[in-house]
Amino acid sequence: IPLGEILQEGVESSLRQLLIEAFVSAGRVDNITMVMGLHPQYLSSFWKTQCLLLRMDGPLPYYKRHYIAIMAAARHQCSYLVGLHMAEFLQVGGNPAWLQGLHCAPPKLRNLNEINKLLAHRPWLITKEHIEALLKTGENSWSLAELVQALVLLTHYHSLASFVFGCGINPEEDQEGGQGCWPPPTHSDSSPAFEDSMGSCGGKDAMQEVEVLMERMKLLQESQQEEEGVTQEEMATRFEMEKTESLLVAPSDLADHSLQSNVLCFVEDPEFGYKDFTRRGEQAPPTFRAQDYTWEDHGYSLINRLYPDVGQLLDEKFQVVYNLTYNTIAMHCGVDTSMLRRAIWNYVHCVFGIRYDDYDYGEVNQLLERNLKIYIKTVACYPEKTTKRVYTQFWRHFKHSEKVHINLLLLEARMQAALLYALRAVTRYMT
Repeated sequence: IPLGEILQEGVESSLRQLLIEAFVSAGRVDNITMVMGLHPQYLSSFWKTQCLLLRMDGPLPYYKRHYIAIMAAARHQCSYLVGLHMAEFLQVGGNPAWLQGLHCAPPKLRNLNEINKLLAHRPWLITKEHIEALLKTGENSWSLAELVQALVLLTHYHSLASFVFGCGINPEEDQEGGQGCWPPPTHSDSSPAFEDSMGSCGGKDAMQEVEVLMERMKLLQESQQEEEGVTQEEMATRFEMEKTESLLVAPSDLADHSLQSNVLCFVEDPEFGYKDFTRRGEQAPPTFRAQDYTWEDHGYSLINRLYPDVGQLLDEKFQVVYNLTYNTIAMHCGVDTSMLRRAIWNYVHCVFGIRYDDYDYGEVNQLLERNLKIYIKTVACYPEKTTKRVYTQFWRHFKHSEKVHINLLLLEARMQAALLYALRAVTRYMT
C-alpha cells in the first residue's frame, strides 16, 4: 500500500495523533502501525493488548516473550516480525547465542515447538495430551499460567504474520531488507483497482462487482425477513458444503518462498503446513461446534483466571473489530455492512472447521466472490504465499483502508479460532 495513500486515507481519521503517540513511546513508527492506523479505534485496542503481552507483568520474563514471538513468526516465514523481535530480544537482555537457532534455546522453549506448529497450521489437532506433556513435572516443565501466556503470544504472532503478508508490509528502511510499504503505483487514485489498470473495461467490471454485492446484500436482508427459517439439517449441510468447497479454494499462482536463513534456524519440520485434505483423499478437519466451547462462555473466563486482564483486552479487541464499521462500501455510504463482516468472520472460522449452528452458510457463497475467498484462505492459512496479485484481484473498486479492514477481521478471527482449540485442550486437561 503506497505510503502517500495511507496518509491520504488516514487524514479523515485521528491517525496523525496516534502516529505521534507511537513515535513518542517507541522513537519510531513501524509500518504495521502505519497500516493499522487507517483504523484508529482498532489500533488503540491492538496496542493495549500487545503492550500487556510484551511489556507488563506476567508469568514469563520479557526475553522469553520475544523469543516465543520469533518462534511463532518463523512458522510463517515472516522475516519482518522475526527481525523485529530479534532486536527486541537483545534489548531486554536475551542471550545472543539463542538467536543462532532453536537448537541453541533451552529445552523448555524448544518443547513449545510442537504446539507452535499445530497452532500455526492445524489447530484442530491440539489435544489435552499436548498440554499435559508441557506441564508434566521436571526441570523443563511449564506452569499453567506460563503456558497460557505462551499460547496467547503464539496465536497473536501467527495472526499478526497473516496481517503483515495480507497487507504486503515490508521492513522499515532501518531494518535489514527494508523498503517501506509497496512502492507507489503510477496512478495516484486511492483505489487498488487502478494499480493493475486494465483500461476502462476493467474499471467498469470493478464497478459492477460493487453493485452486484450491494444487490445481494439487499436480497439477503429481504429474504431473511420473509423466510420461515431453514431446518437445522439444511444449515448443517450448507456448512459442510462450504467447508468442503473451501478445501478446493487455493490460489493458482502460489509464490514460492524459499526460507531465509534468519528464519529457517527457528523452524523445525518446515514442510508441515495447513493441510488441504481433499487433495490427498483424507478427511476434512472434524467440525468444532462453536456452541460447545465458545469464547464468551469458556475461553474468556479461562484466560482471565490464569492470565488476568488479558482476557478482558482480547475480548475488547474481538468486539472492536467485529463491530467496526463506517457504513460504507466502495463509493456507497449509509450501508449496513454487518452481514458482510459476519460472512468474512464465519468463513475464516469455517476453514478452521468451526461451525455456528445458527448461521446460514449460504450467505458466505452469496457475499464472498471467489477471488475474495482465495485471498481470505491464503492469508488465514498460508500467509507466506500471499502475492500482490491476490490482493489486487478481489474488490477492485474498494479503497486500501477497506482491504485493511478485511485483514483486521482475518487477523482476529484467525486468532480466536486457534485460541479456542488451544483453550479447549487446556480445559479438558484441567477437568
